[in-house]
Amino acid sequence: MLKPAINQIISNCFIRFAKEFRQGKKDAFEVIMVLAISHIYGCYNPKQWADYLGIKPDKIYQQINQWSLYRLKGTLLKMMVSQAAQSIKELRKKSLATQSRANLSLAIDDSVIDRLGNRLRCIWSWYSGRGKKVVKGQNLLGIILTINGKPLPIHLLFCSKQGCKNTDKPSLLISMLTQLKEEFLLHEVDITSLPITLDSWYVSKGLTEKLTRLGFQKIVIVGKGNYVFDDGKTKQNATAWKKQVKYNRPSWAIEVEHKRKTMTNPTFGQINLLFFRHCLTRAFYLMDFSLSSLRSSELWRIWRAHNLIEQ
Repeated sequence: MLKPAINQIISNCFIRFAKEFRQGKKDAFEVIMVLAISHIYGCYNPKQWADYLGIKPDKIYQQINQWSLYRLKGTLLKMMVSQAAQSIKELRKKSLATQSRANLSLAIDDSVIDRLGNRLRCIWSWYSGRGKKVVKGQNLLGIILTINGKPLPIHLLFCSKQGCKNTDKPSLLISMLTQLKEEFLLHEVDITSLPITLDSWYVSKGLTEKLTRLGFQKIVIVGKGNYVFDDGKTKQNATAWKKQVKYNRPSWAIEVEHKRKTMTNPTFGQINLLFFRHCLTRAFYLMDFSLSSLRSSELWRIWRAHNLIEQ
């Protein structure tokens, strides 16, 4: 028997999302959820679960046949958004200090899953940060909500290929964020007020402008080493700047060596940068694309939560 608390969660899930099921087929949705729960008991397909329950598998297959894969994907998205929206609402009932410590933010990143097979779907050539080379595999683009040092996944998408109109990752990202914005608004939550963080792959003027038009006000992106910056006296790439910058010692707000500078870039114009390094050989910098300039401590606090998506 399931514990009462778990049983109640499952019941609430059936009640809340049964309406989202195609043609109102609640039985088929229940079958999908039962199959998910069956993994706990070591049953990984409908036949095994039917044998475990002592029933004919034909009834299970009849109900599954009425389910749409796209509808299932939409339902999972609504489930993740519903949980995240509830967490945000509960946090916003508390004091401003508590909300600040929770460090609410949206973190975006993609990961490449190496594949050796040639007949799998969504296989393409992608650059792997882990392998430091281009590999063949599947690219997963994910968005998480960070709250109190914990990641809540709210969207995940396979990138089938790159560089063809609306199939490139920046366009897919804008589509995902637009969908999330609409879903959260149904719960009376505006996610555009949250900071958004991205890695260096997404540095582009076009993407930042689209994010701003979408309503995001705080945008923090890690910079690339080959970007050129001019402080009015010297013009050189970021790799050289990271070596020549005179870093400040760690402070109570930023526990690493850091230096904030305002420079000019041919593409982005005047922009605020936060250089930081964890050791003498590893230095990075953040680019602040926010509508209003963020303080150094705020930039660092927002970026610290980004690493949760790697986990």
